Amino acid sequence: MDIKQFLSSKAFAVIGASTNRTKYGNKVLRCYMQHEKKVYPVHLKEKIIEGLPCIQKIADLPPEVQSLSIVTPPALTEKFVEEAIEKGIKNIWMQPGAESGIAILNCKRHKINVIANGPCLLIELGFKDEQ
Repeated sequence: MDIKQFLSSKAFAVIGASTNRTKYGNKVLRCYMQHEKKVYPVHLKEKIIEGLPCIQKIADLPPEVQSLSIVTPPALTEKFVEEAIEKGIKNIWMQPGAESGIAILNCKRHKINVIANGPCLLIELGFKDEQ
């Protein structure tokens, strides 16, 4: 679990990004923006979240994205980890509540730096919730 390695990516993606500013999928996205990090919201149906164009699938992310924040229910996290493995993603941060034992094992099996069962990105980077 290497947070510094996770944060060294040139760009990031938020899986489970939300238009609802009270949800963590939105707060994590805004946290990256507050820290002036290049970030892509990933959402199947939304077109724009917080002024950023959405990417529909992990496979469509640009190669500079090496770190994903996952903010989804555990069953979906498992599916997204499989997609991330296929894409060659190097770092995955499962936000509290998104963790899945199966997904964590899958990350370890594929030598992905996985952060889970612990810190929240909002605490680590620092987040000001300006609603």
